[in-house]
Amino acid sequence: MGISGRAGSARSDWRRRALSAALLAMTLGALIGTGPALAHEDDAEAPIQKGVASYYSDRFQGRTTASGEAFDQRQLTAAHRTLPLGTKVLVTRPDNGRQVEVLINDRGPYIAGRVIDLSKSAARALGMLHRGTAPVQLSLAN
Repeated sequence: MGISGRAGSARSDWRRRALSAALLAMTLGALIGTGPALAHEDDAEAPIQKGVASYYSDRFQGRTTASGEAFDQRQLTAAHRTLPLGTKVLVTRPDNGRQVEVLINDRGPYIAGRVIDLSKSAARALGMLHRGTAPVQLSLAN
């Protein structure tokens, strides 16, 4: 993970436990039909979630996110319902092949069928500003 020593090890252990808990919650949701289908956790290259992405409107600029920081539409950030805050996610748009790495710093989206809300900059990187939504695959970033 790039960090050596005890502090790095504790951070890695915490991150693995948090991601495992989030994946378990999403898997249970998928099994009982309340969440989108998920890939196996042990397949590092496989998407952890597939669905529809949307992006925040300009009116959220400067508002406080769930992480406590101000939302900045120019940053590569996103909102997800269950992934731990601070998780880096690779978002891939399979219909055009574009990808962007985002940091989860907020909760949402709160519209049925959507799996992630992206900042405007992240949506621009995926080429989805005109439509407002796009099919995506989420993978844990390295």
